[in-house]
Amino acid sequence: MTAEAGSGHIEQNPLQALLLMSCAMLIVPVMDIIAKYLSASLHPLEVTLGRFFFQFLVCLFLALVLARLPKVGGSQPAINYLRGILLACASLCFFIAIKYMSVATAISIFFVEPMILTVLAALILKEKVGPRRIAAVAVGLAGALIILRPNVAEFGLVSLLPVGTAVLFAFYLLLNRLYPVKDDLLTIQLTAGLAGTLFLSTAMVISTSFDIGDVTFVWPNTWQLGLLAVIGLISFATHGLVVAAFQRGNASLLAPLQYLEIVSATLFGYLVFSDFPDGLTWAGISLIVGSGLYITHRERVTRQKA
Repeated sequence: MTAEAGSGHIEQNPLQALLLMSCAMLIVPVMDIIAKYLSASLHPLEVTLGRFFFQFLVCLFLALVLARLPKVGGSQPAINYLRGILLACASLCFFIAIKYMSVATAISIFFVEPMILTVLAALILKEKVGPRRIAAVAVGLAGALIILRPNVAEFGLVSLLPVGTAVLFAFYLLLNRLYPVKDDLLTIQLTAGLAGTLFLSTAMVISTSFDIGDVTFVWPNTWQLGLLAVIGLISFATHGLVVAAFQRGNASLLAPLQYLEIVSATLFGYLVFSDFPDGLTWAGISLIVGSGLYITHRERVTRQKA
């Protein structure tokens, strides 16, 4: 799960863009695998808090090393803090989901996000959506239902959390369309880390105090702290790779590579947890990926015509 990146004034280099994006998409699921491993001993809320706290520390350390401490909040404080809170909520939903279901399955369901974004853009931004994209949305959602049906029967409503993640992330991307990012990567990451840390810390205190959702804060041991730090570092690094990729290549070139996450998640999930999607799940994945690629293609064609 990565944030949409803006483009900078850097010379276009499609080969570098492809390599950077591929590296990011192959590394991102490692963060989810570690989060799933930690969720056996720490509540997913605490794991999510650790992710954003250490992401903030990495950004702060880098800013101090570069002697360039950015203005917290950036040029759009309210919007940037809202971005961080949306990402924190999306990450929390996803980390709760993967505690119970395989990472590959959860990521596959999450990829209904382009379909949800298409619907939201039509409803909120009044973007024109033709019958082809509407059909693609329907096919993608059908693929999600194919994956969800056996998982809902096995895990209950928690299986719907990847859909919730997709909805939250779609709102995050919609916010980026309404208020384009005006700050540099370090400022955005620092603000997101701080906003996520404050929001999740408040949720942790309230949940622990009132025993909501069986949340109990556990002091992490040295090994757990190290893994939480790795999650924060991966979050920072992969976001940077995605930004660098989009600065060197256009979105239509790079968008299909996001589905490499499914490949990486399947590989690492099998090696660590012996999880492997069954035939029905792969059928649903195929529908979601196919519809997502078609929506990307139609958006590119629409932009070219405009």
